Amino acid sequence: MRFIVAIVSFIVAFVMISYGIAQRTVLAEPDHVAASAQLASSAPVTVIDGAVLNANDGRQKINISGTGTVFAAYGRTNDVLAWIGDASYNRIQIQKKKSKLTSTLVSGTESSVPDPHGSDLWLAEFTRENALTFVVNVPRDISVIILSDGSAPAPGQVSITWPVDNRTPWSGPLIVGGVLLLLAGLGLYLWALSHLRKARGPRRRPPRMPKPPKRPRISVQKQKAISATRGRRSAGRLGSVSAVLVIGALVLTGCTAESWPEFLGGSSAETPSPSPTDSGPPVNTEKPPVVSEPQLESILSRISLVAQQADAERDTDLIQQRFDGAALQFREANYAIRKVDKNYDPLPPIPSSTVEVTLPQQNDKWPRTVFTVVRDPKDESSATTALMLVQQTPRENYKVVYAVQLEAEAVLPAMAAANVGTQRLQPDVKIFALQPDELALDYGDVLLNGESSPFLKYFDTGSDSLVTSIGYDAKQKRLASIPRIAKMTFGTAVGIGEVIPMVTNDSGALVAVYLNETETVKPAEPGAVINAEGAVKSLSRVSSTTKGTIATYGDQLLFYVPPGASDEKIVLIGWASALIAARELK
Repeated sequence: MRFIVAIVSFIVAFVMISYGIAQRTVLAEPDHVAASAQLASSAPVTVIDGAVLNANDGRQKINISGTGTVFAAYGRTNDVLAWIGDASYNRIQIQKKKSKLTSTLVSGTESSVPDPHGSDLWLAEFTRENALTFVVNVPRDISVIILSDGSAPAPGQVSITWPVDNRTPWSGPLIVGGVLLLLAGLGLYLWALSHLRKARGPRRRPPRMPKPPKRPRISVQKQKAISATRGRRSAGRLGSVSAVLVIGALVLTGCTAESWPEFLGGSSAETPSPSPTDSGPPVNTEKPPVVSEPQLESILSRISLVAQQADAERDTDLIQQRFDGAALQFREANYAIRKVDKNYDPLPPIPSSTVEVTLPQQNDKWPRTVFTVVRDPKDESSATTALMLVQQTPRENYKVVYAVQLEAEAVLPAMAAANVGTQRLQPDVKIFALQPDELALDYGDVLLNGESSPFLKYFDTGSDSLVTSIGYDAKQKRLASIPRIAKMTFGTAVGIGEVIPMVTNDSGALVAVYLNETETVKPAEPGAVINAEGAVKSLSRVSSTTKGTIATYGDQLLFYVPPGASDEKIVLIGWASALIAARELK
């Protein structure tokens, strides 16, 4: 009976081991599924929709090959299509049953597109010569755009590969269990042999025969010893086979977590890590925020580099790539002054290392607006900078239209999360104590007239450093300092910058406006000579005049405007002021 159990154990063990090894070898399924397409169109762009990319589970490995530069990027589907505009493009689709990609030409009126490199719409971009491979994990509302240089046909060979879960979680238990069963069968077999020898009992001694002369004597005990030696060798060979099986099983199963069930410590199915587009839990909004936090960090990094280079070289053409409106006017004037006066200080740089606040507009059209607060943690003496960024069209990048330094004691109001965004209001909205498009002149009146201004009651000037610097009292000191042969007058006007109100959580608003202040100096009597000084002299290129000068200062102002029903006052939370123009009077 023991022999029968041992033999059955051997058979079952070998079946288990064989099937476990087969699961990892001949019976193993493919570890991926792929689909490809050959494009014959001359369209400059190819688009792979998010639905195609998510036709199978898992990360998407995209292989692209063509002649020359191969460029690929991914972004929101609406943004990708908006950037393509009226250009013709190839639309990639998939036949899932046949694992085949198909291409449909979407005809347009344009045969080329601009250079795609560095667009702020892309969440990530890749470039290589002739062939490009990259892995993404994007949701269904994200699409991949593929092109060469914008005018040449898009690369012609495209394939997508998805991973397949081909884990064999029971191969490990089968192999190890088979080996253990084999060892148990071996033990039963040896036990059965031992029991069989004991069951034979002692052997009878044969009768003694006459001894033949000179015949060698053969000991019966020596024969038993020889027989026993054969048994040990046989058992040793069987043990060697078992050892080989054990070692093989450990090699096949011990180092691979995929060979074990999850509850026994094996690996689970792959859980994709968040892609660069992930910025928090999904939020249902009527319109999506125009940028994500990682996207804004990338945009600010590029803006900072352009500003750094343009400031160092005083390059007015370069700075126009990333600045517009009031912020551009500030830098162009600063460059003009520094070309004459080498000791004149440049404007504060645009930090990009730490983004403290991200408040994007909810918008699926253009123009788009983003408010952000950034600072340089390496320079503790530098002020925190608040920026208003605007993207006018899909093919343009975001530009800084306002760049102000926050007040030392400024407290920002509660704002929507970055993955929710907020609304940008119209400048003439009438839900606040003062209309946003009237803020600049109303605040300018406070600067000119101080306590006699009828608008002073709307503003909290207790910690307003700009009122201290250039307000009514400062202007009176300025008037007292000029010589008697000259007379000075002040004026205000609305600057070229657009008014931008962004809603806060309490139904108030952050409002950015641009105020221009003029300072006119004329001779008080005929023939008197006015001497220009400092930056006014450098910018106007006038050292002395009998006609007089007019200098224009720009004030970029960032206010918090409380809700209309609130008793709170309007607070200036950030500002920047600089000379932007100077000339001789006619």
